Amino acid sequence: MLTLNRLQKLRYTIDEHGLDALLVSQPYNYRYLSGFAGSSGWLLISESEAILATDFRYVEQAKEEAPRFRVIQIKGEMHNWLPQLVSDFGWHKLGFEANHITFTLYQKFSETVKNKLNLELIPTTALVERLRSIKESLELKLISRAAELTTAAFEYARSIIHAGMKEKEVAWEIEKFLRQNGSEGIPFEIIVASGPNSALPHARPGERMIQTGEPVLIDMGAKIDSYCSDFSRTLLMPAPEPSFRGSNLETDKTFSEIYNVVLAAQLSAIERIHSGMSAVQADQLARDVITKAGYGESFGHGLGHGVGLELHEAPTISPSSSDVFADGMVFTIEPGVYIAGWGGVRIEDMVVLEGGKARVVTKSKKDGGLL
Repeated sequence: MLTLNRLQKLRYTIDEHGLDALLVSQPYNYRYLSGFAGSSGWLLISESEAILATDFRYVEQAKEEAPRFRVIQIKGEMHNWLPQLVSDFGWHKLGFEANHITFTLYQKFSETVKNKLNLELIPTTALVERLRSIKESLELKLISRAAELTTAAFEYARSIIHAGMKEKEVAWEIEKFLRQNGSEGIPFEIIVASGPNSALPHARPGERMIQTGEPVLIDMGAKIDSYCSDFSRTLLMPAPEPSFRGSNLETDKTFSEIYNVVLAAQLSAIERIHSGMSAVQADQLARDVITKAGYGESFGHGLGHGVGLELHEAPTISPSSSDVFADGMVFTIEPGVYIAGWGGVRIEDMVVLEGGKARVVTKSKKDGGLL
């Protein structure tokens, strides 16, 4: 039923754009529309046709996973088999996903079309992605389950992390917990970044040993039935003895100041974001708080991104985004401040827009970052 509804919505969009059919090649898009999870496939969708073209390796899988589609077996590159299909159906305006098809493939197909067919190739962008940005109830349940598992994994990490552990040891413990408790792998490489490494927004966990009195940034996610979660917290690794801790007062003060700025920015955005607001306005809500505190130049990435089948999908929340919020969207709110040589703080939660307001999906306390 979900697939049928999605096809009906896409067919309406295809008609709005004056197309006879749409060629879908982006893997997450054809998975969303058909249910087919193979790594090689194409969809051709028109008012009356729903075709899934794939090679010998995936034909039986496609028949099982995409029962609403007519599965055909193909050989070779697109320009070898698509012209005959187009000719058979008498299509004259074929849309294609311009952000996914390579220029070389487009050139080859264009030459074939020019020589053999009366067909206009029309580039399109984000037709399916816009549908995917509004989550259905089942999608929300799967995302919520992934978020719950992520929260549990973080609480486990808090219970075992200690000074002297290597970053990659902590990352592996988190990954094991996720996999052993139901995650289908992980949607991205887990980030565990300590001390100055935490100033790198996309740091990779390495051999560095976590030390007392420094920030530890943890960014992780789970995947349930192909749907992702994304979540970050930053902790301050305490000193083991109160007497020793006195030597880290300045470090603690810096961490507390930056942490509170980032938290205030995040809470401001969560509270004030609403349906109908532009993503640029939403980004500015958090950016204003950080800039006013004097750390504007240290917040160098966007406020967030959509999450679903892909870790990063629509909407994009940044100063250059053209997206507008609507109920049913799921996205992250993740402001951060990064100071080279010292470290960084990022606090990230996923929210869903419901009844015009943001509801937080990830549940884990934000208690000043203290272990």
